[in-house]
Amino acid sequence: MATPLSDPSQSPLQTIAVVGLGTMGTGIAEVLAKAGRTVVGIDISETQAAKCVAALEASTARGVERGRLTEQERAEILGRVRTSADLRTAADADLVIEVAPESYEIKHQIFRELDGIVRPETILATGTNALSVTRLAADSSRPERVLGLHFFNPAPAMKLVEVVSSVLTAPAAVTAVTDLALDLGKEPVAVGDRPGFVADGLLFGYLNQAAAMYEAKYASREDIDAAMRLGCGLPMGPLALLDLIGVDTARTVLEAMYTSSRDRLHAPAPILKQLSEAGLTGRKAGRGFYTYEAPGSPVVVRDALTPLDGGDLVAGREIRSVGVAGSGTMASGIAEVFAKGGYEVVIAARSAEKAQNAKARIGKSLARSVDKGRMTAEAAAETLDRITATGTYDDFAGVDLAVEAVAEDLEVKRQLFAALDKVCKPGAILATTTSSLPVVACARATSRPQDVIGMHFFNPAPAMKLVEVVRTVLTADDVHATVREVCGRIRKHAVDCGDRAGFIVNALLFPYLNNAIKMVEEHYASLDDIDVAMKLGGGYPMGPFELLDVVGLDVSLAIEKVLHREFRDPGLAPAPLLEHLVAAGCLGRKTGRGFREYAKR
Repeated sequence: MATPLSDPSQSPLQTIAVVGLGTMGTGIAEVLAKAGRTVVGIDISETQAAKCVAALEASTARGVERGRLTEQERAEILGRVRTSADLRTAADADLVIEVAPESYEIKHQIFRELDGIVRPETILATGTNALSVTRLAADSSRPERVLGLHFFNPAPAMKLVEVVSSVLTAPAAVTAVTDLALDLGKEPVAVGDRPGFVADGLLFGYLNQAAAMYEAKYASREDIDAAMRLGCGLPMGPLALLDLIGVDTARTVLEAMYTSSRDRLHAPAPILKQLSEAGLTGRKAGRGFYTYEAPGSPVVVRDALTPLDGGDLVAGREIRSVGVAGSGTMASGIAEVFAKGGYEVVIAARSAEKAQNAKARIGKSLARSVDKGRMTAEAAAETLDRITATGTYDDFAGVDLAVEAVAEDLEVKRQLFAALDKVCKPGAILATTTSSLPVVACARATSRPQDVIGMHFFNPAPAMKLVEVVRTVLTADDVHATVREVCGRIRKHAVDCGDRAGFIVNALLFPYLNNAIKMVEEHYASLDDIDVAMKLGGGYPMGPFELLDVVGLDVSLAIEKVLHREFRDPGLAPAPLLEHLVAAGCLGRKTGRGFREYAKR
């Protein structure tokens, strides 16, 4: 990555024209003016140009009110920006950034006209996130000076800038705009020319799958969005994000990606076309996947699809005591959650020693909570007293709910459920915490499949708010109602989904991770640039390779295989690089090496 120039005034890019003064163009103009550049804003609509000036005046006024700017600095910023409806005003620009609508015809026309206006050394940048930079460059009289400069919305706040080179781009042009991005306080990442580049290339495939999941009525829009926010720490759920981006815009990007990749994961979900053609393009229209208070408003209002308040109408069963089978981190975390919720808990493992170790782990966790002021010492002691550790599942005889958290192996789980079926009293609910295996296969190992359900907690269970409630075609209504009620009591957010591989979170998360690995395999971008792009451009708390190393490459590969086997989509086949790393024993942080190397603990 290039280093920033010590003095911005020494940059060769001092006068910059921005063509297209919509939301993105206005944001870019603000960023440039605040960094001391002379900005020529160009738009064929005088109304749009006036809106740009008004937006800059309002934004800088807020900066003065908040103490971030002085009145003199505000005046200087506004004085550096002038607007025009004439493309010829770009004649003296050192750099032209085009952010016109996503149409080859419009962008080609702009670039052809600029060829006859700007100086030979002027760099021409397109802000496209879906169209081919190479195709635009090829029609220019000087293709070596054409590249992509993809800012993210809102440009003043978002740190990521993708610098997109075609095979025709001169290295000097790339260096100049990379230095500019650094001077602007941005994080530039270098990428090649393909639809979506890095951030949108990974993001839009995920958004498309979420739309298809909703269209298939697998889960409600609210549950899909809540699952990805709470299960992955994302700032927005995918359907709400599609509404913010614009359903029509997402469809355009996906069409371009599919034309290039022919990957079915990029083939736009039919619902995107239906909503677009109906004019239901998201927030800007006042309605998309959700309904909004008014066009442009972020306030969601009730509509015919909004869930009714009051929850289940079916009466649930009484739950006073809970059995947790297992002794690992997940089992002890779940036992802690139930004990904090006021339930009597029996934690059972293959030996009394393992069970006692699990209880000791819970004790340490509670002690940390006391140290951090999250609970009193008395409350921690009472919580630990509610937990009984045992080396036999026979002690589950009196529990009302038994939750297994053993190895992610179907045969191991089936054997356990067969044992629980014999031990647990009639009417007791049996739950599996599997993240990828069929819940119904566990149910069929018992004589009471109607009492079996999935409760997929996320690690670490005490901290993560989400539980995926997975009912099979055999699960009784009152069992489902009971588990939803229990989730509320232990302060977890329950989302409903059917019994298919990956449920909601893993079904959307792991194809995204797999596609990131494929980008590295194809030498399209580096691990670091992809991680930076997704954290800064997508709002992800961790980049895909950071996350893969934390989850474990062996665990990730197993989930990928399950998804591929269930959905039979070639695009879901595990990336060969992932398989090779697992075969080499490079499993991530737990082995000291995965996609990156880690210091030994």
